Amino acid sequence: MAQTIFHPSVEGAQHGAKSLAEFLAYAKKSGAAGAQPSNFMLQNDKGGFKPAKEIKQAFQKAGLNLDGISCHCPFWVHTTAWTGSPTIRPFIPADMAKKAPAQIEQWAESYLLGLFDLAVELGVKILPMFWGVAFGWELATGYPWGFWKGADYDLLQEGKERFVKKTAKLRQRAKDLGIYLAHEIHPGTGAMCADDFNLLVSACDGDKCLTVNADPSHCWEGEDWETRFTKVGPRIYACHVKNFVIRRTLPLRMMDGDWPNRAMQFVDIPTGQLNMMRYVELLIHTGYPQRYCQIMKAKTAPLIVEAESAYRDIDATSANGIQYVRDHCCWPIASGSFEDGMGA
Repeated sequence: MAQTIFHPSVEGAQHGAKSLAEFLAYAKKSGAAGAQPSNFMLQNDKGGFKPAKEIKQAFQKAGLNLDGISCHCPFWVHTTAWTGSPTIRPFIPADMAKKAPAQIEQWAESYLLGLFDLAVELGVKILPMFWGVAFGWELATGYPWGFWKGADYDLLQEGKERFVKKTAKLRQRAKDLGIYLAHEIHPGTGAMCADDFNLLVSACDGDKCLTVNADPSHCWEGEDWETRFTKVGPRIYACHVKNFVIRRTLPLRMMDGDWPNRAMQFVDIPTGQLNMMRYVELLIHTGYPQRYCQIMKAKTAPLIVEAESAYRDIDATSANGIQYVRDHCCWPIASGSFEDGMGA
């Protein structure tokens, strides 16, 4: 019998207004077989984390798989704090926001180390995340400006050294615990394209904990998703399923944070520009489901929906995405070539 190697799941960060129990109930009702809560959903009311036993019981009660922990926000804080950027404030306690950048960075590191320990207790070994602007805002723009290097500075080299140094403790602890940190290659982060990510790996001497959370919806500026994920294929350990459209005649880069006004729009899974079936095929081709199942000791790998829309209600958008993935992307995989039965 042909084997189905995926199950539908959903990302929790967009549903942060819900408690863990509310999010899991929503995921189950929407047709998911698993869920990926955000780190915030696992916090207690004292700024620490809920007991692992309590979290496991919540998933058991809902009848869902625990498909990782979305921890993009604290990693963003950790690798961006040094710049003094206010963009980290939504993700840290109000009293911590008043501290010096070095203190905020230390807080984020301690927070993440605690999250690592919780993840191990929960049996989670793959953490989807993204690194912040370790190379500085000049390089994070991605703009081909000709002044990243001068007689007395080299922003790229300085960034590599900064990344290695600032992430050393987190990477070492992750390796000690058998955890893989799956960076979501994303505009404006520590690695914005496949070559950027491979640059980080090279700077860290091939560190095995540096892996990728594949998300095709961030491939909208030159590098298509097949090119990107083929280049980093062996390091894809996690994935999101998300779609987008580009509104023609509008600039992709503009100083307008109001989503309905922007050129790139995240949209419903079925109606965007990307073909999700082809994306899932590439995930199989790169070995993602096999790696995930081996590391997480799971029978199937999650296809984690992260559907967003500037116009449609977030719960409706995600539910539609979950059901689309369930009905169209979790199909039995081929056990051999379609030519095998010809002429038999």
